[in-house]
Amino acid sequence: MKKVLMHTCCAPCSVYCIDSLRQEGIEPTIFWYNPNIHPYTEYKARRDCLKNYTSDINIHTIFIEDYGLDEFCKNVVSDLGNRCVNYCYQKRIRETAKYAREHGYHAFTTTLLVSPYQNHEILKQLCEDLAREYEIEFLYRDFRVGFREGQAKARELGMYMQRYCGCIFSEEDRYRAKIEKDLKNGII
Repeated sequence: MKKVLMHTCCAPCSVYCIDSLRQEGIEPTIFWYNPNIHPYTEYKARRDCLKNYTSDINIHTIFIEDYGLDEFCKNVVSDLGNRCVNYCYQKRIRETAKYAREHGYHAFTTTLLVSPYQNHEILKQLCEDLAREYEIEFLYRDFRVGFREGQAKARELGMYMQRYCGCIFSEEDRYRAKIEKDLKNGII
C-alpha cells in the first residue's frame, strides 16, 4: 500500500479528504504543520479538534508544533495581499513534502485542496513543483467536490468550525465589510 502524508489544516477540512482516500484504499497519515494560524487560541482549538477527530477515527497523525507568529509576521508584512501564495501555502506544503521524503512516504497531498476558498490552481502547481524538487509523488485530488459534504459531517460530529482561513489577516478580511459599513454609518 502506498504511504501518503496528508497536510491537514483542520479537522473539518480533513473529513471528506480522509473519507474519499479511504474509499480508494488509501490510509493517509495526517500531518499537522500550520505556523500561519493565529492567534494561539485559534491554533490550539484547531489542533485539539484534529487530535480528537483523528483519535476517534483511529488514523495515524503527526503533530509538528510550530506556532510561529513572529516568523509569520516577518515573512508576510511586506506583501500582505499575497501572503497565502508566497508564505502560507509555500511554508506548509514545503514542510510536508520534505517530511514525507525524509520519512519514507511515497506521496503527499493536502486538505487545502478541499476548500473552494483557496487558490486551487496555485496550490496544485506548488505541490507539483515541490514533488519534483523533493523527488516524491504528489497525490493530486480535487477534493472540492466534497467540501459541503465534509463540512456537513463535521457539523454533525460537533467539530469546532472556524470562521476564517487561519492567519490574523484573514480574520480581518472576514470583518472588513462590516467595519467599512460601520465606519460609513458613523457607528465606529
